[in-house]
Amino acid sequence: MNNSIVQLLASQKLNGDNYTTWKPNLNTILVVNDLRFVLTEECPQAPASTANRNVREAYDRWVKANEKARVYIIANMSDVLAKKHESLATAKEIMDSLTKMFGQPSWSLKHEAIKYIYTKQIKEGTSVREHVLDMMMHFNIAEVNGGSINEAN
Repeated sequence: MNNSIVQLLASQKLNGDNYTTWKPNLNTILVVNDLRFVLTEECPQAPASTANRNVREAYDRWVKANEKARVYIIANMSDVLAKKHESLATAKEIMDSLTKMFGQPSWSLKHEAIKYIYTKQIKEGTSVREHVLDMMMHFNIAEVNGGSINEAN
């Protein structure tokens, strides 16, 4: 690994607040090291003992690249996040988890929750309790992400 990549890794570990700047840096590191494909391509089928050489090489390449990518990702995040994600087997699983945790802007979450509230109708046969709890959950999501609930109306 060259010096500029080491500096990029050391400059900013993921702590949750900096996800939007951390992710492009990580993608740069993965591209430079020809590892980004493990986030977009499925792992080839594990070769049988009689598999041809090309199948075995593709599988071995993917597994080795995935391990390197996992190490880069986990080494580049806070200790708490690293501990939470170290049990995940693939770099893609780690990135999917991080995207769920930090990837969606709060304004988008707020918008989706408010849209859901305005368009949701109780379905016949659904209990009122279940419907009210569902609506309360979406009101809470909107409020947590900056939406104000106007109690005057």
